[in-house]
Amino acid sequence: MYTIVTGAAGFIGSNLVKALNERGVTKIIAVDNLTRADKFKNLVDCEIADYIDKDEFGERLLSGHFDGDIDAIFHEGACSDTMETDGRYMMENNFRYSLGILDWCIDQEVQFLYASSAATYGGSSEFKEQRSCEAPLNVYGYSKFLFDQIVRRRLPEASSQIVGFRYFNVYGPRESHKGRMASVAFHHYNQFAAERKVKLFEGCDGYGHGEQKRDFVYVGDVARVNLYFLDHPEKSGIFNLGTGRAQSFNELAVANVNSCRALTGEPKQSLDELLRQGFIEYIPFPEALRGKYQSFTQADLTRLRQAGYDALFASVEEGVAHYVEWLNARV
Repeated sequence: MYTIVTGAAGFIGSNLVKALNERGVTKIIAVDNLTRADKFKNLVDCEIADYIDKDEFGERLLSGHFDGDIDAIFHEGACSDTMETDGRYMMENNFRYSLGILDWCIDQEVQFLYASSAATYGGSSEFKEQRSCEAPLNVYGYSKFLFDQIVRRRLPEASSQIVGFRYFNVYGPRESHKGRMASVAFHHYNQFAAERKVKLFEGCDGYGHGEQKRDFVYVGDVARVNLYFLDHPEKSGIFNLGTGRAQSFNELAVANVNSCRALTGEPKQSLDELLRQGFIEYIPFPEALRGKYQSFTQADLTRLRQAGYDALFASVEEGVAHYVEWLNARV
């Protein structure tokens, strides 16, 4: 029996493949679209049984090619560009394609674990997994929101596991291929390497400079939550996957700069000290993002904890330190 990971060469997908390998699982079918060929690097240190192009996989799946051969599908493949304006492409890729996989898993009674997104909450100020809190601000968020609605309708009659994870701001190894859509932590590291400074937006929505807050979650924690549910096929539902602790962009920048400076033996410094020395700089808030920007996110973890997941999540300080060391080792 095989495990399928879609989006396997992507950020979270490749981290899941690596996490499965670390527990001895190598009968993995990796599914992705390598039109962006540089993503292959994410799988070089991973063990897989086969690679299938995304379009070919959909055809083979629905034709019955995999019937009876699959234990679980981690569906991480999606267009995650929140600035994408081609709604037809977004809905076909993130909604219609996902729906075909979902229906196949229900029919075959195969565990289905998929990537939703905190973008479903959009402009909401409350982040609970319920319809009243959902207000996507872009077509990416809407594509994830709409699929979650289908899942909610399917869940009561499904006899096998269906789990959706509303990822908050994930950062960590294997995301460099994402370019401008890579995490702020990744961009801070590269800014500091190039200019010895990191840049943050000035204040907006009533927040001071750099004081907008997000729930930043380390990708290693994301993989661990996915594997917890893989090990508990009796647990289904849609769950927030963040730390439950909002931290400011200032805190993220301080963690990154101090971690970078530590590589050369330089001491940690406070935000005020780093600002005074020019290691952190504020830039005007982009007009293109006004009305489309989440200035505060914080996952409500009530349902995740009720499902039995009780492990602690890395803070920004802990996660960024690990990430900077990983990035530096690959320069």
